[in-house]
Amino acid sequence: MPNFLSNNIKIAYDVYGSEQAENKPAIILVHGFASNSKINWLDTGWVDFLVSAGYLVITLDNRGHGLSEKLYDSKYYPASEMAKDVVNLIEHLDLKTVSLLGFSMGARICAYVCLQAPNKIRTVIFGGMGINLIKGMSNSKVIIDGLNANSLSDISNKTARQFRIFAEHTKSDLKALSACLSSSRLPISIKDVQNIKIPALVAVGSIDTVGGDAKELADILPKGHALVIEGKDHMRSTGDKQFKTGVLDFLNHNDSAFKQV
Repeated sequence: MPNFLSNNIKIAYDVYGSEQAENKPAIILVHGFASNSKINWLDTGWVDFLVSAGYLVITLDNRGHGLSEKLYDSKYYPASEMAKDVVNLIEHLDLKTVSLLGFSMGARICAYVCLQAPNKIRTVIFGGMGINLIKGMSNSKVIIDGLNANSLSDISNKTARQFRIFAEHTKSDLKALSACLSSSRLPISIKDVQNIKIPALVAVGSIDTVGGDAKELADILPKGHALVIEGKDHMRSTGDKQFKTGVLDFLNHNDSAFKQV
């Protein structure tokens, strides 16, 4: 993957598709915690799906993840700081406007991108993140303890075990993830969410307790729309067909409206 320096932090990214394909805007995909661009977007078929629909697709590995630089101080990981990497990537690639698709932590990051660079963002999709974008997450400490444990056998909490297994599967840097989780889940205010005035799709599984209710968040967003991914929890909704179809319908509708203006 190529990389660039974002505020002196090395960020790995990749670009797929043609800039001329159907003259559609680029879309940046922002992965979730303990994942990376390959696992979240390539392995689930998202990149191929969006490229085949005519989009220029850009992925990045968030700081502390994948092939990007690993940092071990939690001050580097508030979602508002991680969002600067996405904004800087837009500038680095000299893109005028983009759409955003984030999943879980990536959705939280995308919310701040919308606040930091509203004129650069055409549409945004919050995947796997509903009302808990505002409420925050309550189980961070047990997950951090699990990431810092000597081995999986030392972890008894079910949620902590799931995150540790996933982190080991993705060959992640556990120390970097621990620092990340210490600050990346801080909630965003209702007022800030109300200031995200671009078209937004909130797509969450119907049994996703991690992200929370999709409609509750969509109702707060000025131009929010909810997509409930039926029968799916947090992890199983990532590459779901309902999710992909709903996102494409949303993008197509807003691309058409954008052209008519």
